[in-house]
Amino acid sequence: MAHAIYIRGRRTDIIHLGPITTSATEIGQLFKAWLAISLAFAIVLGGFSLTTKFLQVMVIAAFTVGIGFLLHELAHKLVAQAYGAWAEFRSFDQMLLLAIIMSFFGFVFAAPGAVFIHGHIDMRKNGIISAAGPWTNIGIAILFAISGLIFSLPAIFIAYGFMINAWLAAFNMIPFGNFDGRKVWAWSKLAYIITLLISIFLVMASQMFTLL
Repeated sequence: MAHAIYIRGRRTDIIHLGPITTSATEIGQLFKAWLAISLAFAIVLGGFSLTTKFLQVMVIAAFTVGIGFLLHELAHKLVAQAYGAWAEFRSFDQMLLLAIIMSFFGFVFAAPGAVFIHGHIDMRKNGIISAAGPWTNIGIAILFAISGLIFSLPAIFIAYGFMINAWLAAFNMIPFGNFDGRKVWAWSKLAYIITLLISIFLVMASQMFTLL
């Protein structure tokens, strides 16, 4: 999913939201990626059909994936900006299309885009920026589990929210390419192992939710 990459150049359509800077371009890119990933997960979770049931699954996926995806990206962005770097999300249209295609085969390859960063970011900072995304998903997964015990929310909503965020955390810890895991591994082997083990545990635990 999201990961820190360096680029040059800046947009001029900057929007200031308190301490956060964004742009109309970034907002549009996030919205496009959110819709595509939500559709892909809805197909995997409910099977594609022109029915009310699929629409319901799509809405649930949009909220559960939307929360996980957007906060994952925001975590990368906020940490990078805290280090004084320019940071914005850009979608990978080919990967969004691939995610939708693969969903028909029962699997989502969730690499919808990346938070691009421009500034002086060393290996340690890059590792922390990258770890912020998976740890955000871990936190959201735990919050979904806790909310299921405290509030009278639909079981399917809790199960999907927990499962999707646990899966996103584990998936992003792949230690290759531009995934978060490679940068976390380069920064701290201990941080990588702890994050990966917690993510895998939550993925395994999420299977219990689907059986409830």
